[in-house]
Amino acid sequence: MFRSPFSPSRRSPSGASRPRRLRALAVMLALAPALAGMGAGTARADGPDLIFKKSTVWKMLTPDHKLAVYGIDDPVVSGVSCHYTQPEKGGLGGMFGVAEEVSDISLSCHQTGPVSFTGKFEQGEVVFSERRSLIFKRMQIVRGCDEKRNTLIYLVYSDKLVEGSPKNATSAVPITPWGAAEAPRCADWLKR
Repeated sequence: MFRSPFSPSRRSPSGASRPRRLRALAVMLALAPALAGMGAGTARADGPDLIFKKSTVWKMLTPDHKLAVYGIDDPVVSGVSCHYTQPEKGGLGGMFGVAEEVSDISLSCHQTGPVSFTGKFEQGEVVFSERRSLIFKRMQIVRGCDEKRNTLIYLVYSDKLVEGSPKNATSAVPITPWGAAEAPRCADWLKR
């Protein structure tokens, strides 16, 4: 059949035919539940507590971009809790859990009761870790002890397989007496 150079083409400007694009969309929709389970923001049973989310960019047919505030308790130091805020991407990538999240994470940690240690820890020990992209990036909250000031230091940062991220935040928690309980020294609980 002769086709005029002026007749409408069945190909899109990107070169993919419409049936091929529809098949690709059908495959993505079929894989959505599996991909969502592997996503960056997947909550675990022992993971952080979601406090609230606030939309920052509205999307018409897909989830909005949001800021999410989470709370965690230090697993080794009773009486210390941290809250962090992280951006969560919406759009198609966010909906299917495959978006690479940005590294802008804020952190605030505070003494919420009498401090006690359940075991010894190392400087820079991981308190909490979460995947921020399908493969390459993790967000980590680590703990250290400023022995001179008897202060716990928490640092949040993201690392990448190929290159690290300079974006980070730090929060300091001076260990103070709580009621009649004496304040322990974090230096006594450091692994040497």
